[in-house]
Amino acid sequence: MNREIIRLAIPNIISNISIPLLSTVDTMLMGNLSAIHLGAVGIGSMIFNFIYWNFGFLRMGTTGMTAQAIGAKNDKKLTDILFKAIFLALGLAILLLLLQKPIARISLNLMNAEGLLLDYGSTYFKIRILAAPASLLLFVLLGWFFGMQNAVIPLVITILTNLVNIVFSYYFVVHLNWDVAGVAWGTVLAQYFALFLAIIFMLFKYRAYFLGAFLKSKWEGLKSYNEFLQVNGNLFIRTVALTLAFGIFYSRSTLLGAQLLAVNVVLLQFINWMSYGIDGFAYAAESIVGKYKGAKDERKVMKAIKLLFIWGLVLALFYTGLFAFAGKQIFGIFTEDTAVLSLGNEYLFWVVITPICAFAAYIWDGIYIGLTATITMRNAMLFAFAIFLVILFILENKMANHGIWLAFTLFLLLRGIFQGAYFWKYRLKIN
Repeated sequence: MNREIIRLAIPNIISNISIPLLSTVDTMLMGNLSAIHLGAVGIGSMIFNFIYWNFGFLRMGTTGMTAQAIGAKNDKKLTDILFKAIFLALGLAILLLLLQKPIARISLNLMNAEGLLLDYGSTYFKIRILAAPASLLLFVLLGWFFGMQNAVIPLVITILTNLVNIVFSYYFVVHLNWDVAGVAWGTVLAQYFALFLAIIFMLFKYRAYFLGAFLKSKWEGLKSYNEFLQVNGNLFIRTVALTLAFGIFYSRSTLLGAQLLAVNVVLLQFINWMSYGIDGFAYAAESIVGKYKGAKDERKVMKAIKLLFIWGLVLALFYTGLFAFAGKQIFGIFTEDTAVLSLGNEYLFWVVITPICAFAAYIWDGIYIGLTATITMRNAMLFAFAIFLVILFILENKMANHGIWLAFTLFLLLRGIFQGAYFWKYRLKIN
């Protein structure tokens, strides 16, 4: 079981860590221009995180249902899932492109962006939205690969894509002086490159399934989508709450001024590094737990859960140690602004304790997705989010930025506590 976990987790960890590497490079490129540039890209990235995280159910739902179909040895369901997910992704991408102007206006207003921050943020959004079709289709294809117990293909795609993105962004910003627009265009071109790679891999390794999704499957009306839409609908609501928490974090940070906004943008890069690393084991949980749930093997499901938590805790301790002993040096990589550096030291404590507080929530997410227990997953998130809002309202005026960080850290901790409580009460009979 440990070998199976590691076989899936290690490629996922490497793949996931390369994702914040991209945003790290973007942050460094903007941080060396000005705090306004850094804040604009941070806000723009958060808007797209909000948009794409909310459609992350395309990956998560596809992974969980595909893994269960693998465990049940149901080839027809494998092609049906792929077919439905691809067409849902295409429909949502078209909707995003049609509604891009009101989405941009509302999002930037909610982020309290004004002046140059608004101008740069608008430029970033107008370019980055062009990647919507590629981004949503990638969610589906990568989720399907994970469900097929294949973490190597997503690893190759992610690493090559991020290298392409970094090269384009560096060239556009440093050599063509496109600043914010350069970072946005680098991301757009890289996303379409990734989609091309995913299709090539699909046709090379899983041609029968890929072609079967279109040649053998047919539209059977909304009734046949019931399970698919129910699972993904609950994941959507859960993810909206999660991204709202991050969005509120950024929005409240904006009101504290450009320097504290820059500090929080950098510190959230620490959280990204932590979350994407631990998510390597969460992704492994999606694949493994889903497979054994599909095979109706409760003993192996429980064994996998125990081992996944051990691995998650080990990685969380590693990140805590890294941030505690090298946090100042890591922070200095992102910006040369002395005022931002000085302020950043005051808030490093929060990213030191976050891995221990948050790791259980990430592991439980993977377990629940593998079980497709999305109703319970949704409810746990909504409870934690409601408490986050109450704590933020009480503490923000009294503790300023420390109050924002305390509310956010407790939000991550409570997610894990609620999910654990639900699981141990209902075990595998979770809805």
